[in-house]
Amino acid sequence: MKELKGFRKGIDLGGWLSQCDYSKERLEGFIVEDDIKTVAAWGADHVRLPIDFNILEDGKGGYSETGFGYVKNAVDMCFRHGLNIVIDIHKTAGFSFDKGENESGFFDSEELQERFYRLWEEIARRFSYDSEHIVFELLNEVTDQAFSKTWNRVTKECIKRIRAIAPDTVILVGSYWNNSVSAVKDLDPPYDDRIVYNFHCYDPLKFTHQHAPWVDPDWCDVDHDMSFAESGVTEQYFEELFAEAIEKAKANNTVLYCGEYGVIDRAAPEDILAWYKAINAVFEKHNISRCTWSYKEMDFGLSDKRLDGVREELLKYI
Repeated sequence: MKELKGFRKGIDLGGWLSQCDYSKERLEGFIVEDDIKTVAAWGADHVRLPIDFNILEDGKGGYSETGFGYVKNAVDMCFRHGLNIVIDIHKTAGFSFDKGENESGFFDSEELQERFYRLWEEIARRFSYDSEHIVFELLNEVTDQAFSKTWNRVTKECIKRIRAIAPDTVILVGSYWNNSVSAVKDLDPPYDDRIVYNFHCYDPLKFTHQHAPWVDPDWCDVDHDMSFAESGVTEQYFEELFAEAIEKAKANNTVLYCGEYGVIDRAAPEDILAWYKAINAVFEKHNISRCTWSYKEMDFGLSDKRLDGVREELLKYI
């Protein structure tokens, strides 16, 4: 695979069917058709739709028609406005990237892994009808490096199950350290020629997550204001950061997709714009498809009022 066609520039719909209170008001009103229309007008060619497992499961061993209805509605709205879509399982039973969630045990439990496979089989049955415009993302942000070997095994089995139903759908596979680009090197070779290596990029964290209350202080010190000039970011910074993953993808006849990237709303708008310019130059040079976090709110919202003065320029670099 030399290019992920139709998924060049995207915008995440974070906080809609994931990382939310799961209220009817949220699930039916956080993102509406006018929002999808706006995303298309901004020049995006796709969206990424994070979904938590509990929306799709009914709690009784089956699946929720209401929950799957939300996903179908999202797909239909996107198609009406010429947008493709990534269906992303953001949290699964037994695992969440968010340590505050009460989910654990996935990587040690065959039962929870089987539940994960069955959920993906159900998604494949319902959404494999348009492999040109719908892409699957197995799981958001595997955390610990210690999970790497198990995750490669789980990934292989899950893709095998999906392929029995959806032979042509592109599948995104990310690695550990919260989908770090530095961990792409430890992914197994692609299962087939419809697999894409997935990563997220919020580097350097001390800039993109400054004053973020959820950042573990063991990762880095983010408890101070930081300007773009102080961050040390240049195009060369991203060239060096991505180099190993780019070579890994080339060696395995696939491409890279950056499923999340962005800068927190605590940073100055002009500094956010400068960071986007730097990373976009490297995305473009190396033909890396991407999807920026996030359309609305979630501490990174592109549609939020704070970006009114730079948004027109910023949208050139998503």
